[in-house]
Amino acid sequence: MASPPESLVDPVNPQKLRTGFDRLWHATGYSLAGLRAGWSEPAFRLEACCAFVLVPLAFWIGRSWVEVALLAGSVLLLMIVELLNTAVEAAIDRIGPEWHDLSKRAKDMGSAAVFLAALLAGGIWAAGLRNFFFS
Repeated sequence: MASPPESLVDPVNPQKLRTGFDRLWHATGYSLAGLRAGWSEPAFRLEACCAFVLVPLAFWIGRSWVEVALLAGSVLLLMIVELLNTAVEAAIDRIGPEWHDLSKRAKDMGSAAVFLAALLAGGIWAAGLRNFFFS
């Protein structure tokens, strides 16, 4: 039986051929590039600056590892959701600049996800601060 032509065997993305630490090294580079791209977004930049203050503060306010994890994790979760929302918006904008109902829905749902993550983080921090100052 004949083997398929090489053009059908070779993946388009050379990352798929990497394994082990080489793959991890390159994936880390792509992740850092994503963080740099996120930094160009004002909302992500604001959340990152808040995280520089809030994550260390979580270790001071939290009385147990669970409280620290909830406080710090809620801030990091908000940043993660913001990056995903930015990725959705970039993909929609890549498709085309014209208005479309499905594009609007996708962007609105991404925005709603950020809003809910912010409410969650705000609620966790309000409870953590109340527990720290009034217990």
